[in-house]
Amino acid sequence: MGQVADVNRMYQHWQDKLASIQQQHVLKFWPELTQAQRADLLSDLQQLPSPAVIRELVHNYVLHYELPKAGRLEPAPFYPAQPDMNLAGQYADALRLGVRLIQQGKVAALTVAGGAGTRLGFPGPKGVFPISPVKNKPLFQVFAETIRGTELRYGSPPILWFVMTSPQNDLETRQFFARHGYFGLQSSQVRFFTQGVMPAFSQDGQMLLAEKHHLALSPDGHGGTLLALRRTGCLEQMAQAGVEHISYFQVDNPLVRCIDPLFIGLHAAKNSQMSSKMLFKADDFERVGNFVLADGKMSVVEYSDLPKDLAVAKNPDGTRKFNAGSIAIHVLSRQFVEELTADEARFKLPWHRAVKKVAHIDLNSGELVEPAEPNAIKLETFIFDAIPMARNPLILQTLREEEFSPVKNATGVDSVETSRRDQIRRFARWLEQAGVHVPRKTDGEPDATIEISPLFALDAEQLRERLKQPPVIEPGMQVYIG
Repeated sequence: MGQVADVNRMYQHWQDKLASIQQQHVLKFWPELTQAQRADLLSDLQQLPSPAVIRELVHNYVLHYELPKAGRLEPAPFYPAQPDMNLAGQYADALRLGVRLIQQGKVAALTVAGGAGTRLGFPGPKGVFPISPVKNKPLFQVFAETIRGTELRYGSPPILWFVMTSPQNDLETRQFFARHGYFGLQSSQVRFFTQGVMPAFSQDGQMLLAEKHHLALSPDGHGGTLLALRRTGCLEQMAQAGVEHISYFQVDNPLVRCIDPLFIGLHAAKNSQMSSKMLFKADDFERVGNFVLADGKMSVVEYSDLPKDLAVAKNPDGTRKFNAGSIAIHVLSRQFVEELTADEARFKLPWHRAVKKVAHIDLNSGELVEPAEPNAIKLETFIFDAIPMARNPLILQTLREEEFSPVKNATGVDSVETSRRDQIRRFARWLEQAGVHVPRKTDGEPDATIEISPLFALDAEQLRERLKQPPVIEPGMQVYIG
């Protein structure tokens, strides 16, 4: 009886809150729901932003939306991957500072891992997907060993690692880490938190039901990572642990340097609130964001929003004018995130609106409607929209072959095949830089399947230092160094 009474009290609570913003229709089917279904619907409601936020979003982004006006766009300045003589001393100082911050426990890692492996034909969380070329280590293990390798290399205390999951994969992700002993990390240094969600809205501003007992919910975008850090107490945990800088990356890129001392050091030395990595685009229309100066402010313009004439524009020497591609690798000041999220009702990142096809329950018939055309508004925020709000934002170039080969598709571009190929290429290049002969095929590709554990070496320099007995690699061999 107690549980039933609690559910009924919650129903009355939500009936009043929803009525205050004209959204009480989501409770229409309450009388015919089972107790378990009622609990499911209440759980969905508890994940929503406050009624005041819902009201404001409906007004500003559903009923009265205006496209942001594009300003004057110019190429963004950046620090090159390889410093010239004028920058060499600055880079050396930044590297020392970054190492010191890591050793002082002032840096945490943050992985956005709410996605599923659906496009890969994989049933679980994307971070569980096996990706390394020899051992088939899952993405989570690659990152865990990179973090552990960083601790070992610099003699740092345990580096806190915050892993953002989704409501759909949170439990499975936690169980996966526990089952594998956190891949050598301490369980206390891995902190899981769940991404926020947003309801889909009809064109007239009504929240849609996916089922009679479930709202039509979707993730609130990678910008919602920042709000989720606040809501779940992770920002407070960071502050208590003395963390000042957050190294942000997404779960689909096994080449990422989870904790990069040079990047962190430049960020800190320049007193930047948000720093980003870029690489030169593969072509004019590569599906990555573009770093620009928008009316003088460092910003990212999505590939779909960059005017075609700018996408193809060239410098006098024939190089691409807008060539700085965003790869979703950032360092953020913890205090900056606290400022952005201090008042959820006034969250400072802009919302982006997309019109999508969303199946929903017809409120009159109670039947599921499968729309033939886009019928609903979805809202999300993007983390790169924090860049123009940051003090002293900076961009550091990285090399595609060293740090970017995401796993997004089952085949083709950014696929399992290309990512494994790029990992092998990188490991082969490191070995050759260490003086090891790597057999090559006629097309120049390594004629061996090679993997180097992050616990052994994080880059070519460390490999040269640690490789006391160079391996003999024969054509067609599988080589694992760990």
